Amino acid sequence: MDKPTVQDIFNRFYPGYLERILMLLPAPLTSFVQTQNTWGQILPIHVLSRKFRGKYMAELKRLWQDGRLVFGGTSEKYRNHYTFHELMDACYKKEWIPHCKETFNGAQSVIAYLGKYTHRIAVSNHRILCMDEKTVTFSVKDYKNGGGWKTLTVFGVEFVRRFLMHVPPKRFVRIRHYGILASRNKKKLIPLCRNLLGCRAYLSQLKDKTGPEIIKQLWGVDICKCRHCGGHIVSHHKAIPLRN
Repeated sequence: MDKPTVQDIFNRFYPGYLERILMLLPAPLTSFVQTQNTWGQILPIHVLSRKFRGKYMAELKRLWQDGRLVFGGTSEKYRNHYTFHELMDACYKKEWIPHCKETFNGAQSVIAYLGKYTHRIAVSNHRILCMDEKTVTFSVKDYKNGGGWKTLTVFGVEFVRRFLMHVPPKRFVRIRHYGILASRNKKKLIPLCRNLLGCRAYLSQLKDKTGPEIIKQLWGVDICKCRHCGGHIVSHHKAIPLRN
């Protein structure tokens, strides 16, 4: 099978207005990537660093030459040919450090890891402490002082600006699937993968079950039961069709 699964999660967060793209690869592919504490693998970390830097910078130069880069604010100066190439030279001199993690220990670890990025809002309601006509006071983590919590008061416009920094740009989505999980491929390739892995007998146990029933059987978690009071939550979920 020559179509690997790549799942990238686009995530924006404050401070620093840093954009990250997290890529998840199948275990056979990640075995080719060397982590900082593992040696002897096919693709050493310094090779991956230079390859990623070269590909990224080549595409950036192509976008600049095609006039498709938008410069605003303090970056306005990079419209100039010489200033832009000075920036490119500085980036090439930097040592890029890709962070490669070891493979996940099962599906539950994947769900726990991805949940932090895919199903979390910028500021939850309980963090907003008070507000008035001009300001908003909310709790934030102070990473400069060990990650302790403190209160911060900002003007309403600034609060909205920070919140909107978590909104992906136009035409971006938080999760994209490629390879065997791409929309045009998964109908054909996922059943093939399951057959190769011998999942048919396992899937038969989940046939005609609802989403909450499947979660309870796989993870032992009853999502129809309140974890605080123990009360039962009415479920209207339908049975999930499973591909053979």
